[in-house]
Amino acid sequence: MTTESGFTCAPASEPRPAPASEGPYAACVLCQEATEYPESTKGITLCPVCEWREAERTACSG
Repeated sequence: MTTESGFTCAPASEPRPAPASEGPYAACVLCQEATEYPESTKGITLCPVCEWREAERTACSG
């Protein structure tokens, strides 16, 4: 979505690791629940619920 001033309001999409087909799974950095990513994933890993909440929080409000 583009605002009147020409800025795009969509959050920058960061490359995501591929989901793991088997465990062990990485723990979510916010709630410690299992994620869909392998334990060897580098960086911040979020479970689907926290990922959704983070997307809601950073989305445009208008």
